[in-house]
Amino acid sequence: MATTAKNPNIVQLSSGEQFVKSRSLTEAALYHIRQDKLTLIAITVLVIITLLSLFAPLISEFILGVDPNDTDASASRLLPILTDGHILGTDNVGRDQLSRLLIAGRVSIGIGVASAALSLVIGVTLGVITGFYGSVIDDVVNWLITTLNAIPGLVLLLIVAALFGSTPLVITLVLAFLTWTVTTRLVRGETLSIREREYILSARAIGASNLRIMLTHILPNVFSVTIVSLAISIGNVILIESALSFLGLGVQPPTATWGNMLSNSRTFFRTGPHLVFMPGLFIMVTVLCLYIVGDGLRDAFDPQTKTK
Repeated sequence: MATTAKNPNIVQLSSGEQFVKSRSLTEAALYHIRQDKLTLIAITVLVIITLLSLFAPLISEFILGVDPNDTDASASRLLPILTDGHILGTDNVGRDQLSRLLIAGRVSIGIGVASAALSLVIGVTLGVITGFYGSVIDDVVNWLITTLNAIPGLVLLLIVAALFGSTPLVITLVLAFLTWTVTTRLVRGETLSIREREYILSARAIGASNLRIMLTHILPNVFSVTIVSLAISIGNVILIESALSFLGLGVQPPTATWGNMLSNSRTFFRTGPHLVFMPGLFIMVTVLCLYIVGDGLRDAFDPQTKTK
C-alpha cells in the first residue's frame, strides 16, 4: 500500500492487494472445512460407514460370501478370526457378525437420517413462521413445545409401541415427533433477529410478500443453524434408538439395528465379548463423527470465524 506521486493524500493499493477476491459465506465455510483436518477425517469415516451400510447386501453376498440371516448352531459365538469367512466372528446363533453389523447400519443410520430430516422440516417450518409472525402464533407454538417437553418420552414410546408396534417407520416418526422442538427454538431465535435487519425492511418497502421474505431472505440465513442441527440430531437419534432397544422398546428382531444387537448380546458378555464390543464401537464412532462434523460446520458457518 503506497501513496501516489501526484497526490500524497490518495492511497494506491499494491498489485498484490488489488486482486484479492472476497469470499461468500459458503465459500468461506468450505475453505474453513478444508483446513479443518479433524472434520475432514470425521466426514471421511462417516462416508465409509454409510457406503458400507448402504451396499451391505452386495458386500455380504459377493465379498464376504455369507448370508447375514443364515444360522449355524455349531458355529455359535466364534471369536473374531480371519478364517472360515467370519472376520468379526459369529453371534449366539452362528450368524456372521460383520454382515449383520453392516445390515444393521442401514437401519440405524436410516432411522437417524430420516427422523432427523423430518424433525428438521417441522422445526424449521414452525421456527421461521413463529419467529416471523410472533404474536398469537408464537404463543401457541411455544405452548405446544412446553407441553410436549413436559410429556415423558418413555411413556409416549410405550403407548405407541403397544398400539402400533416397534417397526422402523414407527420409531422414525415418534423420534421425529419428540425432537423437532429443539430445532424450532433455534430457528425461531435466529428469525427473531433476522426479521429486524435492514434488508428485511427494504424488502417490505418494495412490496415483497411475507412468503417471499421468509423463503428468499430468512430461510437461507438460518441454513447454518439447520445444517449443524441436522448433523447433531442424527447422532442423537442413533443414541436414542440404541437406548430404546436396550430397554426393549426399539426395533425388534429379526430386523437388526446396532441398538438391538448390543442389547441382545449383553447376556453373552463373558463368552462372546466381541458381540458387545463391535456394535458399541460402531455406535460410538458414528455418533462421535457426527458430533465432530456438527461442531466443524458450526465453526465454518460462524461469521466471526477468521480465515486467511
